[in-house]
Amino acid sequence: MKEIELKMQGKIKRLTNRTFKFDERVREGWFSAVYFLKTCEIVEEFKPDNVVTMQFFQKHDAVLCGTDEAIALIKTFAKNPDDLEIDSLKDGDKISPFETVLKIKGPYQNFGFLEGIIDGILGRRTSVATNVYHVVKAARSSGIQKPVIFMGDRDDHYTQQAGDGYASYIGGSTAQATHAMNEWWGKRGMGTMPHALIQLFKGDVVEASKAYYAKYPEDELIALVDYNNDVVTDALRVAREFGDTLKGVRVDTSRTMVDQYFWRNPDVLGTFDPRGVNAELIFALREALDEEGYTHVKIVVSGGFTEERIRTFESQNVPVDIYGVGSSLLKVDIGFTGDNVILDDEPEAKAGRKYRHNPRLERVE
Repeated sequence: MKEIELKMQGKIKRLTNRTFKFDERVREGWFSAVYFLKTCEIVEEFKPDNVVTMQFFQKHDAVLCGTDEAIALIKTFAKNPDDLEIDSLKDGDKISPFETVLKIKGPYQNFGFLEGIIDGILGRRTSVATNVYHVVKAARSSGIQKPVIFMGDRDDHYTQQAGDGYASYIGGSTAQATHAMNEWWGKRGMGTMPHALIQLFKGDVVEASKAYYAKYPEDELIALVDYNNDVVTDALRVAREFGDTLKGVRVDTSRTMVDQYFWRNPDVLGTFDPRGVNAELIFALREALDEEGYTHVKIVVSGGFTEERIRTFESQNVPVDIYGVGSSLLKVDIGFTGDNVILDDEPEAKAGRKYRHNPRLERVE
């Protein structure tokens, strides 16, 4: 059983290294800034009896993520971790600028070398969770929540997938492209066909769909229909072949392409940008499917979708059922800072920083 299930059942309060599987070189300081390592050595020799309070904050309205991971890091690699006092908010909490989200109290030399790693964990996880939260919110701005598939596998190093997938889950996306993205929280990745499958059937989307369905009959069949840059024609071909078996079609037209539908219907041009996956193309696709009785077929769109682009689609009531989003969700623009603000129970911090009490913090047992 995954730890996330135990947490949801109330059997544990935090995820641990059983989930995160940290690199053991953290213990050696391999991933710590050298000046933190040197400071720990100096303090160990000259100020061994110190007790500091370190607090972490950032400067945006955001959805917090990474606290379980940061706490597990401390519990795994700090010296005498059970002697540290740790207070924290929880993954998924909404946070404000400068709000203290994590506080650690104890001898600096026992945990100070982890400061930069904690900043990085909180920064990346919170950025992704916040990005996803805003995209999911945009996808319900028309009044109906449209699912958002997290498709960020090609937009960053593969080793980031498990953590990004978890952060995406915290932000509100429960459908993800790879098994690794689901590792910390879910079961299996989801997805149907790429352009490569259609290419191997020489551009015949019907034959590719037949092969897919023969191999994976238990899946919901969602055909990719932009390979030939003629989504209406290919969507109807697949729908006529599969009828009720076809559950959806996905449109992923490149932003540099103009679909063949517009070359056949030049009279509709002149008031919008016809490139890529645009509103008029999706309206035309929906109309064509409905006219032939395929009202059950859902439309999935992907390719360069952002919060702003989704809001635009939703404000125009574009008949999209599911959004696939990738690179825009992985933008890391929230940075955390760890500050020592109390020394031996007396205020002591660099100019401009001070201890910020937060009654929402909870003691970590």
